[in-house]
Amino acid sequence: MEALDTLILSRIQFAANISFHILFPTITIALGWVLLFFRIRFTQTGDDKWMAAYRFWVKIFALSFAMGVVSGITMSFQFGTNWPGFMETVGNIAGPLLAYEVLTAFFLEAVFVGIMLFGFSRVPRWLHTLATGLVAFGTTVSAFWIIVLNSWMHTPQGFEMIDGVAHATSWWEIIFNPSMPYRFAHMLMASFLTVGFLIAGVSAFRWVLGDRSREVRSMLKTGVLIGAVLIPLQILAGDKHGLNTLEYQPAKVAAMEGNWDTQPNVPLLLFALPNEETRENRFEIGIPNVASLILTHSFDGEVPGLNDFVAEDGTALHPPVLPVFWSFRVMVGTGVAMLLLSWSAVWFMWRRRNRHQGRSNAHRLAVEGLPKVLVWAMVPMAFSGWVATLAGWYTTEIGRQPWLVQGVMTTEMAVADVPSPMVLGTLLTYLAVYAALLSAYIGVIIYMARKAAAGEPQTPNTPFANDNVMTAAE
Repeated sequence: MEALDTLILSRIQFAANISFHILFPTITIALGWVLLFFRIRFTQTGDDKWMAAYRFWVKIFALSFAMGVVSGITMSFQFGTNWPGFMETVGNIAGPLLAYEVLTAFFLEAVFVGIMLFGFSRVPRWLHTLATGLVAFGTTVSAFWIIVLNSWMHTPQGFEMIDGVAHATSWWEIIFNPSMPYRFAHMLMASFLTVGFLIAGVSAFRWVLGDRSREVRSMLKTGVLIGAVLIPLQILAGDKHGLNTLEYQPAKVAAMEGNWDTQPNVPLLLFALPNEETRENRFEIGIPNVASLILTHSFDGEVPGLNDFVAEDGTALHPPVLPVFWSFRVMVGTGVAMLLLSWSAVWFMWRRRNRHQGRSNAHRLAVEGLPKVLVWAMVPMAFSGWVATLAGWYTTEIGRQPWLVQGVMTTEMAVADVPSPMVLGTLLTYLAVYAALLSAYIGVIIYMARKAAAGEPQTPNTPFANDNVMTAAE
């Protein structure tokens, strides 16, 4: 029983760590590129609104970057403390991939992030722009290597097992494993959607507080457009990713759909309470045949059932159904809310742009005539990208159970043999620290938004405080 408790507690602890950590790379991956866009627009136009946006959001980038680095280091310790069997079995593959991330991405970010944050008044304009671009590139390369390792754990290729240890036979097959392209594209767009709605939400919050600056109008419009453009692409990427998962991890798809028996004409369940004891769903509400249509592109397509993944002794070889089923619906539901909000905002901006030509700004509710109700709706959606990302990761990672590396090693094989009270103690400590840090992080963003909305000037010692010093450096 103690071993079981240790396994469950170790899983919860790692889930808590990765849930906290992933919040910040999800922001920095895309925000670096958005900052580069702001920097280039300022260079092209000389319009101060773009540099004002850069100054505001580069601070959030720096805060997110620091939080991501610290939480990532903490998370990596658990490979040794909680999951020694992982590196003992697949360390020949996981170790180099993690090293590639450090060598090709982390060093790149570390070298140029200082110039990006503090070099605006000290280096030429082209060098500062280059530093911003290299930091953005570094965050993307870092994400690439992490996604490569994670994807390989789901669809392992290019290796052979010798005496219970994985050895690489083809790094090309390891890196470009079957699920990597879909997972990488899905994650990148999730990051941009997270940043788009964060920018729109914070800008809407500043507008609600009375900030009518040109910077806020441009940022709100930028965030909305990022969301409106990428949501359809994310839906397409999600469809391709789902088809790939159906091919390589059918048990996960069965859990996502709450489908117990392999059959055609499977309905898309909007609501259900899966029961693993009775192996059925209660209170089903579904749309006939739509799950088959989505997964097989045919109304009478066959969808795998969970009952196909049960051992002869009755042991379930599929993931826990309830968390996978509902986390998937939270992800999709959040995406639908993003779609409706961003497209509604774009429609109003397009519809009212010409109608309000010639009127005073006092009669314009927001960016290009955006109604107040949509501006208010964007405020709570500021962190909707986090909700969708976490729900997606829970679907992916819980959906891999009982495997840690699909078909190679189970989660139970990798857990450390340590007393469960020790794991519980560190888990509670992590949860307390993470709750405090997350509250502080969100509090800082709210404080910065309030301060910017109040029009408080930056102190002379803050980075980017005075745009005029740039001329001396150039």
